[in-house]
Amino acid sequence: MAEEVVLLDFWPSLFGMRSRIALAEKGIKYEYKEEDLRNKSALLLQMNPVHKKIPVLIHNGKPVCESLIQVQYIDEVWHDKAPLLPSDPYQKATVRADYIDKKIYDLGSRVWKTKGEEQATAKKEFIESLKLIEKELGDKPYFGGESFGYVDVAFIPFYSWFYAYEKCGNFSIEAECPKLIAWAKRCMQKESVAKSLPDQQKVYDFILQMKKHFGIE
Repeated sequence: MAEEVVLLDFWPSLFGMRSRIALAEKGIKYEYKEEDLRNKSALLLQMNPVHKKIPVLIHNGKPVCESLIQVQYIDEVWHDKAPLLPSDPYQKATVRADYIDKKIYDLGSRVWKTKGEEQATAKKEFIESLKLIEKELGDKPYFGGESFGYVDVAFIPFYSWFYAYEKCGNFSIEAECPKLIAWAKRCMQKESVAKSLPDQQKVYDFILQMKKHFGIE
């Protein structure tokens, strides 16, 4: 039986990009369905009735919600292709990416949603958090070592938003975290990443529209 894989997503979603990259890494053909978050489809409401959020991965009619869980699911179902997580159970248990969502996403949002002193504080904390991640990377080509893996998939989508953060906050991430940007450029050389991430200018234009919508000038 042919496998049916559908991704309900929204193009600038950092979380949806993770699933796009993981599916591309595995070479899985899937149907991409763009959602209008102001007019959510009946399929989205059916597949994620509690949170009503994207992305939703639908595999043979069964929904998988939350991007990090989706990446793990994709890795386990199509385990014979380009592993993203370590095979060793202990190493797998110690691979963590939730810090990215708890810190980087929230602080990055504050950088573009605020101004003045509040923005200055958010920017300072954002850079400090990026430096912690850069320290974790060290001199390795990827977070897991020599090969592109789970944490790389979880974090690289943020690169598509870096330009918007920089423009809104008037700072340079490369000046603060050169190794992190070198890592991001290395990831972007992978077709699975380059084809899954939107153009940085397009993301910035989207953010400007959002700022206007929320009355943040």
